[in-house]
Formats: sequence, structure tokens, C-alpha cells
Amino acid sequence: MSSKVRTTGEQRWVLGLASIGSVMVALDALVVAAALTTIRHDLGAGVEELEWTVNAYSLSFAMLLLTAAALGDRWGRRRTFAAGLALFSVASVGCALATSVPMLIGARALQGVGAAVVMPLAMGLLGAAFPPERRGWAIGIFSGLTGLAVLGGPMIGGAITEGLAWQWIFWINVPVGLIAIPLVLSKIPESHGAVRRLDPRGATLITLAVLGLVWGVVRGAIAGWSSPEVVGSFVLGALLLLGFLAWEKRAPQPMVPLSYFRIRAFSAGNAAGFFLTAALFGAVFFLAQFMQVAFGSGPLEAGLQLLPWTATLFLVAPIAGRLVDRIGERPLVFTGLALQAVGMFWISQVSKGTLQYSDLVLPLIVAGCGVSMAMPATQSASVGALPREAVGIASGIYSMMRQLGGVAGVAVLAAVFASAGGYESFASGFSRALAICGVLSLLGALAGLGIAVRRSTGVAVQLEPVEEMR
Repeated sequence: MSSKVRTTGEQRWVLGLASIGSVMVALDALVVAAALTTIRHDLGAGVEELEWTVNAYSLSFAMLLLTAAALGDRWGRRRTFAAGLALFSVASVGCALATSVPMLIGARALQGVGAAVVMPLAMGLLGAAFPPERRGWAIGIFSGLTGLAVLGGPMIGGAITEGLAWQWIFWINVPVGLIAIPLVLSKIPESHGAVRRLDPRGATLITLAVLGLVWGVVRGAIAGWSSPEVVGSFVLGALLLLGFLAWEKRAPQPMVPLSYFRIRAFSAGNAAGFFLTAALFGAVFFLAQFMQVAFGSGPLEAGLQLLPWTATLFLVAPIAGRLVDRIGERPLVFTGLALQAVGMFWISQVSKGTLQYSDLVLPLIVAGCGVSMAMPATQSASVGALPREAVGIASGIYSMMRQLGGVAGVAVLAAVFASAGGYESFASGFSRALAICGVLSLLGALAGLGIAVRRSTGVAVQLEPVEEMR
């Protein structure tokens, strides 16, 4: 039996502590962005190694999300959430102590394992704590803080890198974890989901499949797109992906129930979340570096120059979360991602010539408002498309798709950047990379059109088939 959150006070503790865990995880996804230039000089890293400092985290994060969600449903969400925070904090120590790029990448991968435990359990705790009529509001606050951490990562990372050293962007997680863990264990009621068997074969197949595909993208511009290494990586990744789909179709308790994707709102929400995060992570990866190269900004100044982008999340996302409960997700997803596309294309065009920082302020605001609108709506569409008892697996699938989007976005944009000359021709590569961000955003907007329109009763059309799954 799952314990139910009965009081508003308990709901506030759940929202607050779940958001703290999510902020830690989201912040570290791209907190290294403003420090990449410093790390490149300090550890002698190239663009490929810098990619892996981001993607090693995102890849292990994505691949273990569903396994962690299943473990949380079985062992208890509160207990597993606290364990994830502990692992994340320990891995942060490893990142801070790294003296070489391989050590940093390895510690980042371990951080991703901790993040994979924290994020779906945070969503699971929210789903158990809030009834459907208040879930949109809670997810709006949760998503706003999470998104602010993603986009605020460069500013925070820049301040710490410039004021102390890049290693301190990881040390800061330790005291936060030490404070949060006992509060989680004492303030949040335990809850469980439906006990499901683990799917180690499915987890292994999808992990190796995505690793193969990402490896091919990362190595393409360096080893050559027609090289045996890259072609073999793509072929092996595709075969493993087909093997994963075949196994999930006949597995008694699959890691990813493929039947969920027959629900249009669920599929559309996950697709929109994938493209949203691909564009977002790719843009953050390059924008902080662009500020330092184009304007000679230090890490802190580069982070501050992104404030027109990041501040919009704090203002717009909570409003968008409330609007989800009134008008539904589709208008917010489509409009938000269309605005993000406009902002990315705009930056791509103005960065081709001589520009001043003021030329970037308005497109940054437009892109920021767009992602602030779309982020809570895509999450609500994906999680809300399934019955409440499936919220754990729904949040796990959505988080996995989002992290895979981040991996794909950074890998694809870095490949485009490298093919245009890399750091030797930064402006040209940056312009092309941001144009790809615009394309990814448009694909997300089109995917959002598949989300059901809400009737006047406030019930989404596409929720009807879910009743048959209960």
C-alpha cells in the first residue's frame, strides 16, 4: 500500500524537496557550460572531450531512468530518492577531484547514475502527493525551477569558476545533499507504485543502442562519416535498437511498455520533449562559449549575458503551468516551441556578421519565453496521458526521452560545429549550430500538434483510451 500525502504541509515538503533534487540534477547537466573554455585550457581537452563531459552525464542519466523508476516503485520512492541524492553527492566529489579529462568523464557518468535515480522519483513523489486538479500547478513550479537550473547553469558555473575554480561547481552539491537527505527521510511520507519486474535485458539493449548511435555522431566529424568506425557504430546501434524494440514487444513486463505509445498524447508529448531538450542543451552548450569568444567575456559575465534567456523561465513557467490546467497542453507546446525556433534562427542570423551584445537580447527573450511555455506543458502532456498508478513509469519514460534529446542535441550540434571548422572558425560553426537548434525546435512544435485538444469539460480527448488500460 502507498502512503498518501494528506496535508498541504506535507505537499509543500514534497514539492520543495523534489524540486531541490531536480534542481541539483538539472543544474549539473550544463553547469559546466561556462567552464568549458577553462576546462579546455586547464585539462587540454578538445571539442570531442568537452562533448563527453556533458554527454557522459546525460547518457548514463537517460539509460538508467526507467530501471530507477521501477526500483523506486518496489523499494519505496522516498527511500530510493534519498539514495539517489547520496550517490549524486559522492559522484560530485569525484568530479571535483578529477585531474584529467578521462577522470572527469568517468565521474560525470557516475553522477548521471545518481541523477537517474533522483529525477523520476522526484516526479513519482509529486504524482503521488498531488491530485490531478492540482498537479499542473505543482508541475509548473517544479518545471520552472528545473528549467531555471538548466538555463541558469552557465551563470552559476561562470560565477563559481571565475570566483573560485571550476572544481567548485561540483563541491557545491555536497552540502546541499547533506542537508536534503535527512529532510527527505523525515518529512516525506513513503509511497510505492505497482511492483514491476526489472528488465535488465531491455536496459542493456537500449543503453548499447544509444551509445552506438551517439558515438557515431560524436566521431563522425573527426574520424570521417564514411569511416568503418562511424559506419559500424551506426549499424550496430540501429541493430541493437531493433533488438530492443523486438524484446520489449514480447517481454512479460517490459522496461518501456510499447502500448503506451499508441496513446497519441503520450507519444506527442514525449516527442516534443525530446526535440525541446535537444535544442535547449545544444544552445546552452554553445551560447556560453560564444559570449566568451565573441565578446571576450569571462565565465561569470558570459553567464550574466544569458540572463534575458534564463530569467524568463522564472516568470513564465509557473504561469504556463496554471494555463495547462485551463486550456490544455497543445497550444502552449506548439506556441512555445515555435517561439524558441524564432529565437534560435534569429541568433543564428545576427551572429553571422559584426554584432553587439544588445543585438542578442531580444532573440534571447523570445527563445526563453518559448521554452518556458513549452517545458511544463510537454511534461504535463506526457505524464497526464496515463492513469495515476502509471505516473512512475510515465515520468521515467518522459525523463529518458528528454535526456536522450539532450545527448542527441549536443552531439549533432557539435558535429555541425566541427564540420564548419570548429574552434578555428567559431563564428561560422556557431551560426550553423544555432540554425539546427531552430530546426529541432520546429520539429518539436510539429510534434506538439499531436497532443489532444481539451474539451470544455477540461478532459483531454486522448485520455479516453487510457481507461481501457486500467
